[in-house]
Amino acid sequence: MLYLPAAISACVVLAGSLALAVPAAAAQCGGNFASFLAGVKNEAVANGASARAADRTLANARIDRKVLSRDRAQGVFKQTFLQFSKRSVSSYRLKNGAANMRKYGKVFARAERDYGVPAPVITAFWALETDFGAVQGDFNTVNALATLAHDCRRPHLFRPQLLAAIRMVERGDLEPARTTGAWAGEIGQVQMLPADIIEFGVDGDGDGRVSLKRSSPDAILTAAHFIQNLGWRRGEPWMQEVTVPANLPWHETGLGKTKRGSDWARLGVKARQGKIPPGLEASLVLMQGRKGPAFLVFRNFNVYLEWNQSLVYTMSAAYLATRLGGASRYNAGAPEAGLSDGQMKQLQRKLKARGYDVGKVDGILGAKTREAVQSEQQRLGLPADAWPTPALLSRL
Repeated sequence: MLYLPAAISACVVLAGSLALAVPAAAAQCGGNFASFLAGVKNEAVANGASARAADRTLANARIDRKVLSRDRAQGVFKQTFLQFSKRSVSSYRLKNGAANMRKYGKVFARAERDYGVPAPVITAFWALETDFGAVQGDFNTVNALATLAHDCRRPHLFRPQLLAAIRMVERGDLEPARTTGAWAGEIGQVQMLPADIIEFGVDGDGDGRVSLKRSSPDAILTAAHFIQNLGWRRGEPWMQEVTVPANLPWHETGLGKTKRGSDWARLGVKARQGKIPPGLEASLVLMQGRKGPAFLVFRNFNVYLEWNQSLVYTMSAAYLATRLGGASRYNAGAPEAGLSDGQMKQLQRKLKARGYDVGKVDGILGAKTREAVQSEQQRLGLPADAWPTPALLSRL
């Protein structure tokens, strides 16, 4: 579920993955690849898989150096929200998203009836992950999972997925030689990992199989089931664009700082369309500061953060879903100039020197850096909107 089209790097999220019994020996990684595969086979058989299925899955498995290269080079979003969303929320995706919601109307109606997840939410993920199935990835799935499970960087994440792939082979839902997908082992139109497909897969077209590669109904309903499991709340919104007054207490904005809709309204926050739900808790997110676009995000937005941990990606996915649901284009505003890559790294070093935990100095405006920026803005008497500017860098 995390393969992103060209130039967008993915972070691996395994929320909701099927729990498998993993003996202590399963922590093994590295070393002779054939011995490693023999250990995987033994573990699969111990977990109930047939030796024949394990042999068929692993017989021709090999290390894929391109997978390791992708894993080591995982980028994080250095684009701003406006840059990324303007490119990703394209007229093509809006047009084809609307067409697909019409084409599969009965399937989407079933998804909302059974799992509570509305069509625009599923369609936005479908669009961003694979452009409605057009870009599903060309990495051999077994090789990708075997490579990452053998590698000692994160074997605890990928060995269970390789074991799940053996179970998919046994069920007839994965062909070891031909099934391809993302570099990190995700499969199909909504890019899900094998353990999640086993646990949440739904046969949407009634053919007795779950094929997220070939069947759009299967992909739609499986995504709905998975999203429900991540905590989706039936009938509640996920995002709403708003306007903000010039005198807002900016330090109260940001993820994790919530108020009831009625409280935001009393502070002068107004919906651009419709009304702010008065009784629902929401955070006010200013991706590019107080002069850029402003959104209230509700509890359902947490599901987006389970799907992918990049705030730029998740805000764009949530925004695309609102557009597919009938919302107008956002007001981009006139954000203050941000920082270059070099300036952002300089800022992070200065913040670290002041005792803040901003993680790696990587030039990325991640959650920890945003929190530190907001704290320093407040200390310096600047509008604490968590958007770093050259003026803030100069003050530090």
